[in-house]
Amino acid sequence: MPENGWPADRIDTGSAHSARIYDYIIGGKDYYPADKEAGDAMAREWPALPVHMRANRDFMHRAVRWLAEEAGVRQFLDIGTGIPTSPNLHEIAQSVAPDSRVVYVDNDPIVLTLSQGLLSSTPEGRTAYVEADMRDPGAILDAPELRGTLDLTRPVALTVIAIVHFVLDEDDAVGIVERLLEPLPSGSYLAMSIGTADFAPDEVGRVAREYAARGMPMRLRTREEAAEFFTGLDLVDPGIAQVHRWRPDATSTEGVKDEDIAMYGAVARKP
Repeated sequence: MPENGWPADRIDTGSAHSARIYDYIIGGKDYYPADKEAGDAMAREWPALPVHMRANRDFMHRAVRWLAEEAGVRQFLDIGTGIPTSPNLHEIAQSVAPDSRVVYVDNDPIVLTLSQGLLSSTPEGRTAYVEADMRDPGAILDAPELRGTLDLTRPVALTVIAIVHFVLDEDDAVGIVERLLEPLPSGSYLAMSIGTADFAPDEVGRVAREYAARGMPMRLRTREEAAEFFTGLDLVDPGIAQVHRWRPDATSTEGVKDEDIAMYGAVARKP
């Protein structure tokens, strides 16, 4: 594991971390033995877990491509970025529009350590990284890296992918997203994927218990609870759907059963 660029003692290699578990399960390389052990234990409880996680990653790719191609968005604020497994958000957006600008936000020191993969922008565009916790929206919005990269008088796509299930009720995930959207102008977008146990409650419940046992409690949401994030916004067709069913491409639903997916996805426009 590369640790250049950040003090190694900031990185807890002995405990599993949600971003590194995700990286391990989708076939990345930036994880430690504790993350592999956790991922293997979770996949034993729910063998569809790798399918589910790859479907979430594919949803992010399709949503960002739609935002860049169809909605014409050229600015992105990505919350809870995670390990920079390629192709990442800026690579998708800049493949459509090379002048796209992206600000990544995460609070895991290993993400900053690996952030060179997040900062390899095209010459026409720009990327930046903010080390901050999404539970402190003010710190994100006031960060000089954000203010120096994004023009908040022009539309911004706020992407919150596979992270709010780690935000518990006392931290008010809906309120956090509302606060992040507040300074963004009309014509901005919110793209989210939101963990749920609606389709495989027993299996997903067991995975959630594995996370909780490793210090990562989860708050899974029903479709009605997922809809609360989009109050006052205009949902893009097909609305709130399981991630593999949101504007699927030729491969996103192939061989995938609904009970294999524990994530809702949606994109919505701020009026």
